[in-house]
Amino acid sequence: MKIGYPCINTALDCSSARTFRLASYSERRLIETVAANLACLERIIDYNKTRNILFFRITSDLVPFASHPICKTDWVKFFRSDFENIGKKIRGYNMRVSMHPDQFVLLNSPKREVVHNSIAELEYHAKVLNLMNLDRSAKIQIHVGGVYGEKKMAVSRFIDEFRKLSSDIRLRLVIENDERLYSLSDCLSIHYVTNIPILLDVFHHSILDGGITFSDSLDLSRSTWTEEDGIPIVDYSTQEKGTRKGRHAQTIDLDHFNSFLMKSRPYDFDIMLEIKDKEKSAEAAISVANQDNRFIVN
Repeated sequence: MKIGYPCINTALDCSSARTFRLASYSERRLIETVAANLACLERIIDYNKTRNILFFRITSDLVPFASHPICKTDWVKFFRSDFENIGKKIRGYNMRVSMHPDQFVLLNSPKREVVHNSIAELEYHAKVLNLMNLDRSAKIQIHVGGVYGEKKMAVSRFIDEFRKLSSDIRLRLVIENDERLYSLSDCLSIHYVTNIPILLDVFHHSILDGGITFSDSLDLSRSTWTEEDGIPIVDYSTQEKGTRKGRHAQTIDLDHFNSFLMKSRPYDFDIMLEIKDKEKSAEAAISVANQDNRFIVN
């Protein structure tokens, strides 16, 4: 079991997600920004290693506008060695990374332009992970998408588009359940046709469980992962008190997290903490998980 957090480290004086306005695009601006982002990503990786945080979600903004037609710069050629060096460090640290494109990635959209742009964005994400020479346990997670008035047709479109994707994307892609439209049961129906692994979001499942118990949710999602996919991943958070239903917590509830660990035995999985204060909650979670023999200590 490895524990991690997404995209941003609040303790460091840098960001790996620096970007700029589309109107300000230039090759020089892109190169300067990507160089700074990669330098910060390496610092985050080093920071995480010293604190035994062995799971990290890399920001989608690492290369701004990479999937946009305006980007004519061969950033792959320019930064190949930087990506390779970061990947070598990730592997050497026995660390796992993932990526999560923004919500505009909608493979099941009825609009062809949206699907086209979504595929271009997924190609970019796969390219980043491939440049780091990471195995297929470095996953790209997405939601199934919208319903668009007819859920069966939306699911069918998703399956059709998934089958057309390049193998670079298909080998890394996982789908997660959400709290409004697609439950774990819905995701399983897609898995049975496509073999795509399911990343269980336990917070979303607590809101929309589709009649599946917590224990069964861990078992069923686990069964969708192969050895080549790596150990299953779960997203973990809790409800922020006094806010709309589904809003992620600002900081970790250690009592709830400890209960989650106890209830989740004997299943093995890596945990992505979708909690607002990032590395602070990850370090607190690790202090609790240190008592769990599933937790990896390097």
